Amino acid sequence: MAEVKKAVKKSVGIKKVRLLIETAKTSVGVDYGLESAKLRLRCLLDELALYESQIAEVESSMENLVKNTGYDKIILGIKGIGIVTVACLLGELGDPLRFQNARQIARYAGYNLVEDSSGKSKSGTVISKRGRARLRCLLYQIAFRMVGQNPEMKALYQYLISRPDNPLKKKQALVVISKKIITVIYSLLKNQAAYDPELVLGTVRREMMAA
Repeated sequence: MAEVKKAVKKSVGIKKVRLLIETAKTSVGVDYGLESAKLRLRCLLDELALYESQIAEVESSMENLVKNTGYDKIILGIKGIGIVTVACLLGELGDPLRFQNARQIARYAGYNLVEDSSGKSKSGTVISKRGRARLRCLLYQIAFRMVGQNPEMKALYQYLISRPDNPLKKKQALVVISKKIITVIYSLLKNQAAYDPELVLGTVRREMMAA
């Protein structure tokens, strides 16, 4: 009670505090509406169970479709990429091997570089964004996730944003990672090879990062 007196000294009197306590004893925890609340809760739980069942069914269908492409084991061997990601990627891209090289895929996604100019003003290069926006967005999301889960991509990202000469902004670095992911996936599928962490960055890139 001493603490209560101290807390309410400049605002609410002790009599009012006692009145509030007595009122709370008869007003807090009332049981009317309890059955309707339980019914609402059961409905929400049933709805949640339905959504979870539908999600599981869709993911199972995705997994089967990806397996039918024959690319599942190769792409899923890349740390940081899951079955839903692969399904979405192939859905946007189609068969990656229909392209002649990884650069064509980057161009298809709008990742090719163009001159950033306005009239007589020139300020370097930017990505064209003249491609599939959803594919570009998906690749960016994959890059963001892989920077946190894939050691090789994380190391490359840290190098790009902290290198002494021309360090990139975080978003720029993620674009580079996105293009790197395209190159890795295309190379693995074309050569029917498993993901090898030692070969991802290449000798030259590793030497640059070490320096």
